[in-house]
Amino acid sequence: MSKTPTIQRHRTALQRADLSRPMKRALSDGLLASSSTLFDYGCGRGGDLELLAAQGIDCAGWDPAFRSDAELRQADVVNLGYVVNVIERPAERAEALRKSWELARSLLVVSAQVNFHSRGRTAVPYGDGVVTARDTFQKFFEQSELKAYIEAELGTEAVPAEPGIFYVFRDESARQQFVANRFRRRTAAPRKRRSEVLYEENQELLDAFMEVLAEYGRLPDVEEWPRITELEEKFGSLNKAWGVVRRLTGPEEWDQIAQRRREDLLVFLALARFRSRPPISQLPRTLQRDIKALLGPYTKACKEGDALLFKVGSAETIDAACKESPIGKLLPNALYVHRSALEYLSPVLRVYEGCGRAYLGEIEGANLIKIHRFSGKISYLVYPDFEDDPHPALVRSVKLNMRNRQIESQEFGLSENPPILHRKETFLHESHELHNKFAKLTAKEEQAGLLDETATIGNRAGWNARLAENGVSLRGHQLVKRASN
Repeated sequence: MSKTPTIQRHRTALQRADLSRPMKRALSDGLLASSSTLFDYGCGRGGDLELLAAQGIDCAGWDPAFRSDAELRQADVVNLGYVVNVIERPAERAEALRKSWELARSLLVVSAQVNFHSRGRTAVPYGDGVVTARDTFQKFFEQSELKAYIEAELGTEAVPAEPGIFYVFRDESARQQFVANRFRRRTAAPRKRRSEVLYEENQELLDAFMEVLAEYGRLPDVEEWPRITELEEKFGSLNKAWGVVRRLTGPEEWDQIAQRRREDLLVFLALARFRSRPPISQLPRTLQRDIKALLGPYTKACKEGDALLFKVGSAETIDAACKESPIGKLLPNALYVHRSALEYLSPVLRVYEGCGRAYLGEIEGANLIKIHRFSGKISYLVYPDFEDDPHPALVRSVKLNMRNRQIESQEFGLSENPPILHRKETFLHESHELHNKFAKLTAKEEQAGLLDETATIGNRAGWNARLAENGVSLRGHQLVKRASN
């Protein structure tokens, strides 16, 4: 009869020199700031607390092994970081989740180890997890399993932040605003075309008005921009001020801004159906006004969102959208786009990619997205040196099969012959500041015949051999002749 192992939970606590992934993500998403209070439930050795306190964040924590005497206290944000996956008893695991939720005034951040199917592990099965070689317990959740577990225990929706990291909001309106902001593009106000006395006399006020118009794509409410009263005093009404702006700048760009905002809203509504679309009363007031002004009645807008969502279920539709896309590098099985170019994709492809992010959250460091044309998959690719290396190497790939929700991860960081990129400008929108620089290098490489045969240059070794055969090398993004022996 095998001996029951003694679980050494305290051994899972790490000595941290950098913030944990959940705290990095919360900071990056603007959900944790110097104005926030934070409580770390299961803080381990307190590495996150020290690093966050150094950034001016009021934080405290409790841990059964290292800070058992600390007081449990409420905070704006509560972190339950990699706790539920190291507790071997399901009842105690659920209790930790519920207690941390009770302490969260605004947001609970829950994280756990996620099961990537490419990861190899040797461990002893124990309960619903495994016992590691260090006598610690680990439960490896599936992404969908972790989401369902959190929602079943807390009775509210969990929003994926990254694989294995979820946000649970106290306020439904705050949750909807966060999700909507993920798919909202930023737009600058059009430039003034002509001079007008009214503008010259009220330049600061009208410039501020145009910034607000560009942000919303519609006329603002006084609740959104308190200077409306001042504007009305100067111009007689909001519509008259809007008329002055359109005369100054021309109507075309404003129409384009409104159209972009309409598309953003449809993407949001389509993906809201993918989760659980709320009644309009639960949306932030600004979002309610956006929908009414730009899409009309909520019921009609939701039907448009549904139609958009249903389109992405068709492989033929995705393939056609990829082939028609003016952005990205089209290959026989996929369209590749840089993260910065996502906003220029068609609404169908934005929803397709959005379905992947709605399930996975953000993939740390991913800057290239591979939209599979036929298989219902999407891959997030990490090229850390994309901007500086003329032919950067792939470090990590995370692929989601949206039909069976299986996640696969591949690591290339230690590979001696990793996959590399060519023609980097094709992944970017032409307005990107590095597009022309990359295009010039591609033109030089084409002239030198380096890109004529692509079968052998997709990896580092093959590419280096091609350079050597042609007697050239790269100095940054410049192609130079090699010095002769």
